[in-house]
Amino acid sequence: MKLNKTIIALAISAAFLSACSDTDEKDASLTDGSLNANSGINDASTNGLNKGYGMNGSTMNGDYASTLGPEFNDPNNPLSKRTIYFMLDSSEVMPDFVTVISAHSQYLIANPSQHITLEGNGDERGSREYNIALGEQRAKSVASMMKARGVSENQLNVVSYGEEKPAVLGNNEAAWEKNRRVEVAYQPR
Repeated sequence: MKLNKTIIALAISAAFLSACSDTDEKDASLTDGSLNANSGINDASTNGLNKGYGMNGSTMNGDYASTLGPEFNDPNNPLSKRTIYFMLDSSEVMPDFVTVISAHSQYLIANPSQHITLEGNGDERGSREYNIALGEQRAKSVASMMKARGVSENQLNVVSYGEEKPAVLGNNEAAWEKNRRVEVAYQPR
């Protein structure tokens, strides 16, 4: 009898989890298959969607970047990717995201009046202070890569939200890995 209850509980949990999964065709079309299995990211969507807040684009400016040109809406163009993910307790940019950072760097160099905010984020584990510091370090890592490629420092703003603006709600690795990120937010000027 106890085994039957366990099986029923597992079946209900599996049904609930599958109902909660996001299988929206729009989100599926934005998946970047270039991530490797070692990246730690299960869902490779890097388009900057902030589902936790219901906004399309980056957190500070809605979908302003998509008004900059068609390349920002082309899922095959690295400029359409505006989220860089990180491993646990790390501010090291993974090789999977170098192309995305390079594309945004080239765009900023070609458009010197354009400005961005690099929004650092962490998952909910760790203290508030730790997550703020880690989010800032992640954003600074992306900024350093951009500056090394020739982007002017006055085009970049760094901010950390720590754990305060999760992209995905949940207390599991799938949610945590989506929250360990830097979002590239283009600023209207």
